[in-house]
Amino acid sequence: MKRVMLFVITNLAVILVLSLVLSLFGVGQILDERGVDLDLYNLMIFASVFGFGGALISLAISKWTAKRMTGAQVITSPSSEVEAWLVQTVSKQAEIAGIGMPEVAIYDAPDVNAFATGMRRNNALVAVSTGLLRSMNRDEAEAVLAHEVSHVANGDMITLALIQGVVNTFVIVASRVVGHLIDRVVFKTERGHGPAFYITSILAQVLFGILASIIVFWFSRQREFRADAGSAHLAGREKMIAALEKLRRNANQPHLPDQMAAFGISGSMGQGLKRFFMTHPPLEDRIAALKRTA
Repeated sequence: MKRVMLFVITNLAVILVLSLVLSLFGVGQILDERGVDLDLYNLMIFASVFGFGGALISLAISKWTAKRMTGAQVITSPSSEVEAWLVQTVSKQAEIAGIGMPEVAIYDAPDVNAFATGMRRNNALVAVSTGLLRSMNRDEAEAVLAHEVSHVANGDMITLALIQGVVNTFVIVASRVVGHLIDRVVFKTERGHGPAFYITSILAQVLFGILASIIVFWFSRQREFRADAGSAHLAGREKMIAALEKLRRNANQPHLPDQMAAFGISGSMGQGLKRFFMTHPPLEDRIAALKRTA
């Protein structure tokens, strides 16, 4: 319940901020002064502010959100040998990868998982679950940390946010154009917009959003292969293969909240059409890709 409330409150705050931005631009409507044709300039500003703004604001507060959704505790002063090892390992990998030292955190969860997030390469967060620390040996955990550090070094979070922004903008523009055409051509509304515009726009936005999300999910899967390869470079190929094998044996355990699924090292699997909407490739495919690099 706490996660749901946090998600709702965060999104309402984002909408409020973006609405204020639109008011500063003087964008109050998407029709021209006569209320007949679409004002494409205003529509593009509206779509860009909500499309990119939502994605970038979410990324900007991603560390804050992740900590509160998972209860992750940042290690400021290691209080155990395990915590000291985690910090030292991430520090070494970050130096090799050429990025600033990320915050290192542990969150209490039974699933074998880890995630990285943050808006900038030199100010990121890498977190591992207590389930991972209990289930994996040091070599496997090292490979997982290297995978997350590679995500940060590759700039995957900002790239994913930008792709999401482009997709969001396209969906908003296309759905409004379709709604406007249906309202004018089919329902013969001559001025302003009738109920058909709003109903059609919502339905079109849902449909276009589903189709466009295939692009976002495809990129999300490709970045996992790149992060696996990065882990093989930082920690060793055999260590990463062993870590993925361990994840495969624990594939049926709970995963991160849906809002953070793309940031974890392992995500839920699907069959048939569901494979197009997976944030992560099948673990078998990731293992095979690493083995091919021998």
